Amino acid sequence: MSSADAVQAGETAMTIEWDVPIVTDDGITLRADVFRPASEGRYPVLLSYGPYGKGLAFQEAYEPQWTYMIERYPEVAENTSNRYQNWEVVDPEKWVPDGYVCVRVDSRGAGRSPGFLDVWSPRETLDLYECIEWAGEQDWSNGRVGLAGISYYAMNQYQVAALQPPHLHAICPWEGASDFYRELSRHGGILCEFAADWYPRQVEKVQHGVGRRGFVSSMDGELVAGPDTLDQDVLEQRRADLAADISIPPEINPWHEERNPDWQKVTVPMLSAGNWGGHGLHLRGNVEAFVRATSESKWLEIHNEAHWVDFYTDRGVALQKQFFDHYLKGEDNGWDQRPPVHLRVRHPDGSVVDRFESEWPLERTDWTRYHLTPSRALSSETAGQASLEYDPRGDGLTFKTEPFEAKTEITGPVAAKLFVSSQATDLDLFLVLRLFDPGDEEVTFMGALDPNTPLAQGWLRASHRELDAGLSRSYRPYHTHKEPMPLVPNEVYELHVEIWPTSIVIPAGYSLGLTVRGNDYRFDGDLSDFAKSFHYANRGIGPFVHDDPDDRPAEVFGAPVTLYVGGSTDSHVLLPVVP
Repeated sequence: MSSADAVQAGETAMTIEWDVPIVTDDGITLRADVFRPASEGRYPVLLSYGPYGKGLAFQEAYEPQWTYMIERYPEVAENTSNRYQNWEVVDPEKWVPDGYVCVRVDSRGAGRSPGFLDVWSPRETLDLYECIEWAGEQDWSNGRVGLAGISYYAMNQYQVAALQPPHLHAICPWEGASDFYRELSRHGGILCEFAADWYPRQVEKVQHGVGRRGFVSSMDGELVAGPDTLDQDVLEQRRADLAADISIPPEINPWHEERNPDWQKVTVPMLSAGNWGGHGLHLRGNVEAFVRATSESKWLEIHNEAHWVDFYTDRGVALQKQFFDHYLKGEDNGWDQRPPVHLRVRHPDGSVVDRFESEWPLERTDWTRYHLTPSRALSSETAGQASLEYDPRGDGLTFKTEPFEAKTEITGPVAAKLFVSSQATDLDLFLVLRLFDPGDEEVTFMGALDPNTPLAQGWLRASHRELDAGLSRSYRPYHTHKEPMPLVPNEVYELHVEIWPTSIVIPAGYSLGLTVRGNDYRFDGDLSDFAKSFHYANRGIGPFVHDDPDDRPAEVFGAPVTLYVGGSTDSHVLLPVVP
């Protein structure tokens, strides 16, 4: 049964309706919290639908992340009571005073919504469609619904946009993956263990039916995960086995394909906001969405900070409001005159410079090959042919440029072509683009989920080397991942590796490095207190690890690998140098 509260949001009275029922076509009743202006009227709607528990306060469930954000951006906690802060969705106290209705829906099987929990499934997408249409038809709605949120709440925006709900007028996917094979499940065909860790840590703990074993909401005093407390075996029967779904089989399959959007049908106005440090999950998705969606009104913004931060800052909120004010309120505020690409270009000291562009990748890019040489240099000149063997269980091989003589900018997608052989029937490539200061110390950056992130990373399993000719570009290889092709031991193969986009202005005296290895990158420097306290922070790769023994048996992926350089085996990396 829903109930309503009246509170004050800034200078505006706000009405809150808790647990509002939304009945789906198959009879399941989803539950939503509705935050709206107390004064009568019709307002635009910002909606989110996801599995994290709409009644679970950000500060309570994600204390290290909240503390990190508030210490660096105290503005986030200003002009709001913070009582209704919820993980990765908007703070209604910063939107309702500007004439928005904020609707939070617990997804099927999560929080206070019953049903079978199956993340990002077609059934979830249909639920989200129905929630959008419900919101667009309420007495307090002006008929225009927008979607806003981070990560999960971004990823399902692409999915539902492809269904084209009539009341959906704009989406703002903020750091959201868009390819459930290439970005969530398997990087270059290599199993990533993130989802198997994330699911029990962040989703199962608020599954509908956890009840009294879970959280009590500080917002409304109710049990976050529903009024009933069910046995663990019952809960298991009421949720999908995500770890099994993504690990078997190793090639792309219907589980991934039914979750990937049809880009030809994504036509709604879109602001896609990515993060330079989002290796392993979200950055590629935001860029691909911008490039491949057929919307005539689409924008790309790429920033730099921890994954959950910039969405809540004054800068981030102002950016979102200008976009939504234009498309949900019809304001002539100049948004439609804004250049389509907004980049926050990085510098080694952690600073950024805002710059607007007309396209992605940048048309003026000077695509520059840096060749791998026998002396382990990255050189503009090719060298004689040679072979270099490495142990894929170790640190691999690092190739470096000479110190740059002048300031040089690298911004855009990166690709490598490598010639390799293995003594076994397969091999995994982990490529790491790195920056070194004049003292030859590596410079790392605040990544989305790790404070010691290198410039960029790319992955490829050699048996997944087949390219999609229609979607591949010289700067962004695109692999089919359909029919794995085992290697013949000791035979040389040409592999094209996608390295996720990056941006850096390299000062004179600094060097670039490319590491070719057979396992995950590892940062060996000192960890900050935050890195030590944050469960997802790791040694430079966050939670995006690739060491499942079933996916990477030692007898195959531990066998010696040989890299061939120079001559007819000209291994090189293609860098986007911006004049």
